[in-house]
Amino acid sequence: MAACSLTLSSSLPQPKPSFFGSKPSHLSLHSTSFALKSQCFRVSSSSVSISSRPADDLVASLLSKVIQTDGGVSLTTKQHQEVAQVANELNKYCVDEPVKCPLIFGDWDVVYCSNPTSPGGGYRSALGRLFFKTKDMVQAVEAPDSVRNKVSFSVFGFLNGEVSLKGKLKVLDHQWIQVIFEPPELRVGEMDFRYGGESEVKLQITYIDEKIRLGKGSRGSLFVFQRRHGGSTNV
Repeated sequence: MAACSLTLSSSLPQPKPSFFGSKPSHLSLHSTSFALKSQCFRVSSSSVSISSRPADDLVASLLSKVIQTDGGVSLTTKQHQEVAQVANELNKYCVDEPVKCPLIFGDWDVVYCSNPTSPGGGYRSALGRLFFKTKDMVQAVEAPDSVRNKVSFSVFGFLNGEVSLKGKLKVLDHQWIQVIFEPPELRVGEMDFRYGGESEVKLQITYIDEKIRLGKGSRGSLFVFQRRHGGSTNV
């Protein structure tokens, strides 16, 4: 495993719930961008043998509990608790400043949320799921500060659609980020339009590696993101 580091700088004015995902800020809230400069420092093989193996086992265990659960919808209360226990154990292996780790960038599947209706809002509610069958929930994080969320679905099982959000990432401290999103864009069949207003979320990054990223929202919801390898999110 390698510890990650990158340099952040901020200089843009402040823009103004939620799609995917508060804590007092130790950085200026009048900033929305940061420049990336990354490097990874090697650790000794002895330290890897001590710390990486338990983390790898925990990652495998966590994924086995959340994959193919419709983002957590099909899990029982006890199973949600088991997911939370494994996630809490993984927190111990998180790098010191996860917001500075370049592993944050990339395309991620949203494979779990402890509040399953949180990703996607009304489209993922109990009523919404009667009409909208979720196909994908994806988050793309691009340097230096771009975030794109997309929920793809089918309406009544035959008409494809998606709702997407584009936002700017802002670092609040060594673990917390804020994303301010533009109004959502809805596409269903040939229709394409925007609705609503701006929204914002705050997310604490509690673990990150080459495979997964864990986040906790300002209201306590746990999110599990699994890195996509190959392919395109088209968001």
